[in-house]
Amino acid sequence: MIVLGMESSCDETSAAVIRFEGGRREILSNIVASQIEIHRLYGGVVPEIASRAHIEAVSGITYRALEEAGVTLSDVGCVAVTSHPGLIGALLVGVNFAKSLAFSHGIPLVAVNHVKAHVAAAYLEEPTLEPPFLALVISGGHTSFYRVDSYTDFCEIGGTRDDAAGEAFDKIGRVIGMPYPAGAAMDKLAYEGNPSAVKLPSPALVGETLDFSFSGLKTSALNYINGQRQKGIEPSHEDLTASYTKVIVDAIVKKTDAALRQTGAKTLVLAGGVAANSHIRHGLEVLCEKHGVRFCKPSLSLCSDNAAMVAAAGYFEYLDGNFADTSLNASALD
Repeated sequence: MIVLGMESSCDETSAAVIRFEGGRREILSNIVASQIEIHRLYGGVVPEIASRAHIEAVSGITYRALEEAGVTLSDVGCVAVTSHPGLIGALLVGVNFAKSLAFSHGIPLVAVNHVKAHVAAAYLEEPTLEPPFLALVISGGHTSFYRVDSYTDFCEIGGTRDDAAGEAFDKIGRVIGMPYPAGAAMDKLAYEGNPSAVKLPSPALVGETLDFSFSGLKTSALNYINGQRQKGIEPSHEDLTASYTKVIVDAIVKKTDAALRQTGAKTLVLAGGVAANSHIRHGLEVLCEKHGVRFCKPSLSLCSDNAAMVAAAGYFEYLDGNFADTSLNASALD
């Protein structure tokens, strides 16, 4: 079966073609049109600009994905599109294009939850992976644990109560002069500093909860930066980044340890844009080795928003018969 996936939840317009045949899942194409250079001028994503850029890109990349895959719309058995959560204007571009494409060609349409799509990226590289398992999604908008009971049934068992890890990295990175998005640059710079140089509060909430709160950590880091600058001192970016990264990694590892113990899960799937962070990947790898837990992490190209992961999630929605019709709408919420 051939699935055409479409993604436009934030600042990447993406289309992908995936072949599902037996137990094989083959990525035939995965085209991503990034808007990073556009939004870098503003230090973050501007929703209206993102929506307009999606409109300009969506048709071209869709037909490019089909061409690169060597298929036509008559070969496509299902169109899968991200319908929620995300920026509402950006989502509407993908949803309306996918609806028009699917129904004008008589192709079944399925709506995909963006978080489930991130987790489904693991199925493309781990053919033996199957639920149940524990998933940890870390991105600009999510830092959440999910008990994955089946390919389409998720239960959130913990998450952030305010900001997410990705937003926390970007905010402090911007303050110390790193270009947007700051995550990759902070990942690299953290290796050059002293992780014990700056004392910062843990975003892991105290108690039995599996929740996080990153707002206090951001405030503490900002106060430290401003306090040093008021003294005429520019804080060491290396030491601050190393300390900031360490406290985030330690918190994530601590709560993941608790989540594994509470659920008894034998497999951990890491997903989301911040899953590309090498410090987080290493910390969780060590934790999983300690517990004898299988650790599945996507390659870097499948961590960020892309349509291949949407197609993977959409395939299982299709198998469950969760079809969408022309009333399908986008939603900014989970």
